[in-house]
Amino acid sequence: MSFGGASGNVQVDKQLQEELLAEDQKYKFQHQIHEFTDMCWEKCVEKPGNKLDGKTETCIENCVERFLDTTKFIANRFSERFKKNFSTEEEEPFDKKLRLKM
Repeated sequence: MSFGGASGNVQVDKQLQEELLAEDQKYKFQHQIHEFTDMCWEKCVEKPGNKLDGKTETCIENCVERFLDTTKFIANRFSERFKKNFSTEEEEPFDKKLRLKM
């Protein structure tokens, strides 16, 4: 890592940006886990005890799977829309497309 000169600052900024993005992704992942844990707990656990019965375990598994399926479906739809919006327009500079979308 270089701290000298303008190119050194660009390297540090890029590395910092990548680290911040990774931390943001970790936060979003942890937040999502907490969200579906709370949701599925409320839906499936009637009386907390020392051990989960088979019905409760199955309910939690199904709840988490549906939550993940839904999240994946929504993410794919957004991705398809994004690709469609940028690929169907006539070719323009990328920054001009962004300004038009805002």
